[in-house]
Amino acid sequence: MRKKIIDAKRIVIKIGTSSITYPTGNINLNKMEVLARVITDLQNSGKEVVLVSSGAIGAGMDRMGMSTKPVILKEKQATAAVGQAILMQLYQKFFGEYNQSIAQILLTADVFFSKIKKTNTINTFETLFKYGVVPIVNENDAISTDEIQEERFGDNDTLSAMVAVMVKADLLVILSDVDGLYDSNPSFNPDAKLITTVEEVSDELMEIAGTTNSKVGTGGMYTKLCASKITSEKGIPTIIAGAENLANIYSILQGEEIGTFIK
Repeated sequence: MRKKIIDAKRIVIKIGTSSITYPTGNINLNKMEVLARVITDLQNSGKEVVLVSSGAIGAGMDRMGMSTKPVILKEKQATAAVGQAILMQLYQKFFGEYNQSIAQILLTADVFFSKIKKTNTINTFETLFKYGVVPIVNENDAISTDEIQEERFGDNDTLSAMVAVMVKADLLVILSDVDGLYDSNPSFNPDAKLITTVEEVSDELMEIAGTTNSKVGTGGMYTKLCASKITSEKGIPTIIAGAENLANIYSILQGEEIGTFIK
């Protein structure tokens, strides 16, 4: 089944906050640089890539001198507003080193339910693809009170799945601080085994899925499985894999058995 991935042309890659920051909460510049290089190389090979990137609140926390994630809504919004500018400035720098153009797309939940807004958003994506631009997507946390409170699309795992469906992607790759879906929580069970292939996202699997231990992220394995249900219903396979070695993206796209493949 993984061999079909080799032919994937349009790919959505999602990376979480904990994957592009250090445990201190500071931005991991090396990871961002490698990510930009890999995605640019994929673009050069003829693929079309959408990057769904978390990290705005994490970047804002660093700049605003916060040691823990804010819990008050207005502080979350302010932190996201500061952090999003930092995040895009860094992506612009790193992608620019490889002469790759990027675009920022900030989405709110209503875009997916408004025919006019959805059509306009799809047109924007398609035009960016036409000109070889990499869209970098995030939720518009600075103004989206529903999203930032995690009541609807409060995690970028779900957002990435919705974007994959919207742009009719061939593959969704969710990069995490965990190597994939395990049969038990690997943080507590050293004998936990990686589940390499999932035929169907069942209720049993949803029970196995744990929650995040990150102090800056919002999505655990449960949200990743929820996201994969969205894509699988539209015939889009999903890979959940670790973000420790971003060069593994090449191996994933060559059909190698890395992470968890969700049919």
